[in-house]
Amino acid sequence: MKPMRKHGFTLVELLVVIAIIGVLVGLLLPAVQAAREAARRMQCSNHLKQIGLAMHNYHSAYNQLPAGYYSFATRDGSGPASMQIDPLTWDAGPGWGWGAMILPFLEQAGAAEAIRYDRPVWDISNAAVIETKIPGFLCPSATAGDDAFVVQNETGTPLTIGGRQIRMARSHYVVSHGQESCWDECGSDASGDVFDNIYTAAVRTVAISGDTSKVADGPFYRNSKIGFRDFLDGTAYTILAGEHAPVIADKTWAGIVPGAFTHPRIDTPENQPESAATLLFVHSGPSGGELDLTGFPIMHPINHPFKHVCQMFSQHPGGGNVLLGDGSVRFISESVNQLTFAEMSSLREHEIVNPENL
Repeated sequence: MKPMRKHGFTLVELLVVIAIIGVLVGLLLPAVQAAREAARRMQCSNHLKQIGLAMHNYHSAYNQLPAGYYSFATRDGSGPASMQIDPLTWDAGPGWGWGAMILPFLEQAGAAEAIRYDRPVWDISNAAVIETKIPGFLCPSATAGDDAFVVQNETGTPLTIGGRQIRMARSHYVVSHGQESCWDECGSDASGDVFDNIYTAAVRTVAISGDTSKVADGPFYRNSKIGFRDFLDGTAYTILAGEHAPVIADKTWAGIVPGAFTHPRIDTPENQPESAATLLFVHSGPSGGELDLTGFPIMHPINHPFKHVCQMFSQHPGGGNVLLGDGSVRFISESVNQLTFAEMSSLREHEIVNPENL
């Protein structure tokens, strides 16, 4: 009787099988990652759509969009000590931002009811609620943190009021201040330069004295009262909000604290700390009559490589999501024409957006 032979894989055959499995995994892994990113991008788009719906419902209730943030109105930098007026920017309490105002329309009634809107953002009675993580303000593709952050002053150290540090919940979404920017000393300057024509780089001087509406040409600014009636360039091509990943800088939904600064996390040309308004705002440029070395107005559309603290930035491959005035959400390529993105950032500059440039 012949002995039975045991059959099995030779070492060569086993190595071939392992190699084939490795090739298959290598082919499938990018597809799996792409599918996951597509799902994250869709979820991010849905978050912005919900924010847009909340803003529209707020508008239906109050006949205007929420202010970018609410600040004690001063024309000379004076006011009650309780408002903590910043001598540089004239930012002041109560400081509540656009995100805090739309909470009741964002199915966040519990958080809204916990807020003492009659007291400043930084008041001890609001300490817990302004640290609340709200999933609808977070993009699933964003890295570098979802948790609350410590608000910093101009030097980058923790800002304290009454001997207490301020922690604020994070937002990966920001609202548009327009092409121009009016924070830092612009908020208190008697006058400033703005672009009168972004195509010819023509500028004009406007009086400010605390009224940032004289400079801002977007839907959100300090104490803004913008309604859809003001979207003279149309709502379908005017940006309300967009993404700002925390790998660039810290942003919040809650509001501003006078004396706060947003600090860049990445060292790039002309990237510097910006005052409290940039906890909530971004702008597209051009602004303040600023020109680059070639004499062209400085602009930074979404994912611009300078990665400024005051620009939109997404970690989705190839671009990012923006919320438009009509409530729709559009994915904008990071190679978008700079002038086109600037045109979409203003309300009433009478600029015509060419959809082919998106």
